[in-house]
Amino acid sequence: MSDLIRVNEIFGPTIQGEGALIGRPTVFVRTGGCDYRCKWCDTLHAVDSAYRDDWCPMTPEAVLMQVEILAGGTPLTVSLSGGNPAIQPLRALIALGRRDGYRFALETQGSLAKDWFSELDFLTLSPKPPSSGMATDWQKLAECVDAAGPETQTVLKVVVFDEADYAFAREVSERYPALDFYLQPGNHTPAPAGECDGTIDMAGILERMRWLVDRVTSDRWYAATVLPQLHTMLWGNLRGV
Repeated sequence: MSDLIRVNEIFGPTIQGEGALIGRPTVFVRTGGCDYRCKWCDTLHAVDSAYRDDWCPMTPEAVLMQVEILAGGTPLTVSLSGGNPAIQPLRALIALGRRDGYRFALETQGSLAKDWFSELDFLTLSPKPPSSGMATDWQKLAECVDAAGPETQTVLKVVVFDEADYAFAREVSERYPALDFYLQPGNHTPAPAGECDGTIDMAGILERMRWLVDRVTSDRWYAATVLPQLHTMLWGNLRGV
């Protein structure tokens, strides 16, 4: 069936750990599959086809049923993540959930534009910086912004590891000055794909966070919002939180 969604995991309620909705109670629907292979990916279990057998094809109704069980019957925000969730046929799930009062947020690198972006409540476009080893297609990113339209709250977010990433973030922001812009320090010690936890260099991440704050303030880049990965600070590399 064409409307089957490849699901890696559904979990929550927990909090959104990053971006414009940081701290907001959320159920996560993590889909399987991605058109990118970032060097520092922290969700390889939802990206690498070697883990395809762990991805479960589900109908939109089955996904929403699981979300409702986790949410305890009280509608909240549903975060559609991945991998790249834009690969999946999510229109029907969004329609079903919004009918019942759920709000939907999706994060993608902006490599695939879908007309149903306009049916989301929130869209986070997170183009990948040079440290990822991936190249941004600016035309495709623009198509994603256009597909979301005026009714979807669209924001930009860039993960920063070094000066080259920071310069890339400035370029992205200059291309879209009307969109809210978020920066976060990268996690250079993600858990291995086959593990549910793993050692994390929290001191190194916090040092990068301080560097990023200093960099933004010294440049007087006051339109940027610098945030940590809150879930990483609370639970390290633990999955399912």
